[in-house]
Parts: sequence; C-alpha cells; structure tokens
Amino acid sequence: MLHCNENYLKLPGSYLFSTIAKKVSAFQAAHPDADIIRLGIGDVTRPLPAAVIEALHRAVDEQADAATFRGYAPDLGYAFLREAMAANDFQARGCDIAADEIFISDGAKSDSANIQEIFGQDCVIAVCDPVYPVYVDSNVMAGRTGDYDASTGIWSRVIYMPCTAENGFVPELPEQTPDILYLCYPNNPTGGAITKEALQRFVDYANEKGAVIIYDAAYEAYISDDAIPHSIYECAGAKNCAIELRSFSKNAGFTGLRLGATIIPHALKVRVQTDGSGREVELHSLWARRHGTKYNGAPYVVQRAGEACYSADGKAQIRGIIGEYMKNAAFLLDGLKKAGYTVYGGEHSPYVWLRTPDDMTSWEFFDILLERAQLVGTPGSGFGPHGEHYFRLTAFGSYENSVRAIERIRKL
Repeated sequence: MLHCNENYLKLPGSYLFSTIAKKVSAFQAAHPDADIIRLGIGDVTRPLPAAVIEALHRAVDEQADAATFRGYAPDLGYAFLREAMAANDFQARGCDIAADEIFISDGAKSDSANIQEIFGQDCVIAVCDPVYPVYVDSNVMAGRTGDYDASTGIWSRVIYMPCTAENGFVPELPEQTPDILYLCYPNNPTGGAITKEALQRFVDYANEKGAVIIYDAAYEAYISDDAIPHSIYECAGAKNCAIELRSFSKNAGFTGLRLGATIIPHALKVRVQTDGSGREVELHSLWARRHGTKYNGAPYVVQRAGEACYSADGKAQIRGIIGEYMKNAAFLLDGLKKAGYTVYGGEHSPYVWLRTPDDMTSWEFFDILLERAQLVGTPGSGFGPHGEHYFRLTAFGSYENSVRAIERIRKL
C-alpha cells in the first residue's frame, strides 16, 4: 500500500527561515508602507566580484561556440576548480588534501543535508546546541533522531552539545559516544570561533571513538586571527575522521549562483557491519557513488566563476567584500553593547548573537523588533533549546541599514 515517509511528519512546524518569511510577509501585507530592514536570513547583498563577473561572461561565450561548449560536468567537478581549491584552501595551509578528494556541488546546504545518506540509519548524531537547523532536520527525515519532545525541543536519539556564553560557544566533548559529530566554525548562529587546540581535541576524540566529524567551514573566510584554523585538516589525524563542507556563498556572494564542495579524504574509512567480515570501506567511494547517481554537477559557467575566486584579482576583491560585511558586524556589535545588550560574535563571523532583554523569549523579541522597529532578525530558539533567550542579527545588509537598525533598536 502506498504511504508517505512518515519521518517528515515528525518535523515540528516549517523550516525556520520559511516561518520567518511568512511572518514578515503577513506584517508587510498589513503595513504596506513599512520600511522593513532585513537582518535575518544570512543572504549576501554585495554584487559579485568583478573577476567572477568577467569569468562568467567568458564562460557564457564559450557555451556559444561548438568548439568550447561544455555539457555535463565530471562527477567530482571540473579539474580546474578542484585543483584551485586543493592548492589554495588546503595545501597553502599545510593540509595534505588532493584534488580528487574534493567533490564540487551546488552549495554547502544541500551537502550538509545529503551527507547523512552514506551512514547507517542506526547511527547516533551529536550536534552543537544551538545549531544550523539543516543538520538535525535532515536526520529527522532519514528516521535517525527518535521522538521529539515539544516541551523541551529535544529529540530522543540526538546528543546535544551545549554552546553557551560560559564555554565560549565551544562545546565540551560529549559524554555519550556518538557516531557522527556536526561542527560548524566559525559558528552559525553564535558567531563563535574555535581554537586549533580545541578542534584537535575533537579530532582526537573522534579517532579514539571511531566517530566521524562533519565540519562545516562555510564561514572560514571571515577568520581574522591566524591562530584560528580555517580547515579541520590543519589538525593532526583529521583525514582519518573528518568530512569538510565548503561554500562559495558567504565569501564570494554565490548565494544565487550556487557552488560548494565536500572534501572526503581517501584515508577516511568505516567498517561494514552486516557481512561480519570486519572489512572497511572508504566513505569517499560511497559519496562518489551517491554523487554520480543523484547529481549532474554545478554548471560549467558557475565552476569557471568559482575558479576566478582564486585569481589574484578575485582574492583581493573577495577580501574587500568581506571587509565591508565585517565593518557592518563591528558596528552592530558596538552599537548593541552601547545600547545595553549582552552580545557575542561579530569578530570572526558575519553574525552577531545577542541576549534578549528582560529574559523574554526569542520569538517575543522577534515580534517586538518587527512591530516596533520594522527590523527582522532570527530567533535563537529556532536553532535549538540553548538558543532560547538569544537572537541572531546578520551583517550581510548594507552599512546604511546596519546604522539604521541600531538607531531603531536604541529607541525601543
């Protein structure tokens, strides 16, 4: 008898940012003249770098010529982009990552949701709390998370690693042993960063326990301290236990173009449990099989645009764009502090994480900001139980809107 995947029915409500969009749309419909400042969703606003635009034009012209036309991309992505990533993002930082360990995709969001497919359904996941919702939701859809307690916001088969102001938003190692650990640094939503020493502890723990770390490095370009690692592969032994996710969205503005990558070293192996042989299999081969079956690759023109990010001009232009966003972050951070708020992040990340005033819930604060200041942010509770009483603002708006946002908050 035909029936649906009932795991989807377990998901509470709609996706966080879909809920926000509906609330904002309803407010706008009721107040058509409202001048809403949107500092909620982490979407970029600056134009693409000039080097990227030039690469796009060249690639489009190539598609008009039979001699240079390109159709389906290679399964892993074009070699020119994978080699540029390997050299610049990893080898330049002392990480022994080869081009054939990099899989090009249409973004880190889809990869962070799809990566769980190569693991057994009975695997136990551990997540930071608060956390990017896709990590948990995708495992709910796969039937891996158990039952949901609406009163606590907790799934019965998920290990939560609290990220609080007291621990600098870097969790302790979990006491209960997980099979898969999700880490995101610089962190979304708290804006916190992790030291190499702390990250090494997680790598050592994963290797000791036989666990796999899924490391989301989408915001690594915002790191401003050389002591903070840009890649988990800067840690000894990480190739044996870690998968890294990369994105072009937040550094080069590819939220509309869509481009990312997943790195799976050949050294990362797991045991096959069902045949009793004790043999090991490369996770690289499983992801390659999944990738080849379900995905036809990012467009050629977009991959050429990604390659341009590693040119001298591309690197300089991207640094300029990131500098503009971090100017916004610094203004938001300073302005909120002067307005009496307790605030974190905004130094190695485009996100500012603030404590809600008067112990109000994060959705109560969302409603107050929208109704009284026509300002949109993101309620912390949408990222997990420990996000309650916190609120996220993004620095991806314009500087002018960042200034206007602080002016409005001061008047509340």
